[in-house]
Amino acid sequence: MAVCVAVIAKENYPLYIRSAPTENELKFHYMVHTSLDVVDEKISAMGKALVDQRELYLGLLYPTEDYKMFRKLHNSYTDVMCNPFYNPGDRIQSRAFDSTVTSMMIQVC
Repeated sequence: MAVCVAVIAKENYPLYIRSAPTENELKFHYMVHTSLDVVDEKISAMGKALVDQRELYLGLLYPTEDYKMFRKLHNSYTDVMCNPFYNPGDRIQSRAFDSTVTSMMIQVC
């Protein structure tokens, strides 16, 4: 199960962030934005020097056993992007996407 889900735009800003334990929400927002800074630094370093494209590979970002969860999230994200009323780059405010993410989150007792 996931504790935080973030969808990042092509321009490197978050379109959607949701975390399960609300008391740690600020911590997860900080982690997402810090990760975006790391990606941004890697991309800007590529512009300064001739760096191999493989240098941009950050490694496996999810365990392979969580592939089904990733696939479910990806299918829901694809449904949002294929919606004719969604403008790419806007915050994701789909109830269906939100319910998919909620079903993936750890239920805190």
